[in-house]
Amino acid sequence: MSVKRVLVIAGSDSSGGAGLEADQRVLAVHGCYALTATTGLTAQNTLGVQDVFVVPPEFVKKQINAALEDVGADVVKLGNNV
Repeated sequence: MSVKRVLVIAGSDSSGGAGLEADQRVLAVHGCYALTATTGLTAQNTLGVQDVFVVPPEFVKKQINAALEDVGADVVKLGNNV
């Protein structure tokens, strides 16, 4: 069985409890290879979100295209928005 490639399109959680960071840990446990496209950056901790920087859509598109053109993906996972 080959390693499944998962492109995760989501925001980053600087405290590591959610977002891309959590998705990468879960995918690794399941033996998957995670590629990422970051849609937003947070300044946050376990007490709350202090600020959010939204990555410009054109740059997110470039991240997605770069990942798909080179490594490819078997599935795409989208992050949750609150």
